[in-house]
Amino acid sequence: MWREIGRWSEAELDRADLAYARWVRRELAAQRFLALIVEDRAHRPAGSGALWFAPAQPRPGRLARPAMPYILSMYTEPAFRRRGVASRLVEGLVGIAQRRGYGRVTLHASRAGRSVYERLGFEGTNEMRIELPVRRASGRRAAPASARPSPRARPGSARRPKRSGRR
Repeated sequence: MWREIGRWSEAELDRADLAYARWVRRELAAQRFLALIVEDRAHRPAGSGALWFAPAQPRPGRLARPAMPYILSMYTEPAFRRRGVASRLVEGLVGIAQRRGYGRVTLHASRAGRSVYERLGFEGTNEMRIELPVRRASGRRAAPASARPSPRARPGSARRPKRSGRR
């Protein structure tokens, strides 16, 4: 998956694989992670995807749970694309979350996967992000290639909103 996205060197991918494997083992042991694999008739993997029950902050209402299901690591082998593999995986992962009583499942979609998720009822949200400069080992900051400072919005320069008296 990361190789196809194409932003990282082989060395970066190798380091990430090791870190991901450690993380998955820890999350599996804590029963916060599961994965599904779709196989063809010859038992070759056609695709896979995972569901992580990410720790969630306390909140009111029906979403007040200690975890929030998050779909990640979706991948379909090229020979099996456009044959319903990804849809079956997502439906299976959503079904698991639903049977466990969760009221929402989230994910971050690649461009290639967006149409699959939209067809299954996923909608865009109001999530926002900012790419922050990375500190080098020397302590100096190195701005990511995609970061362009805005004269109107600089990290740490935002004013606090006035409180309305309501929470």
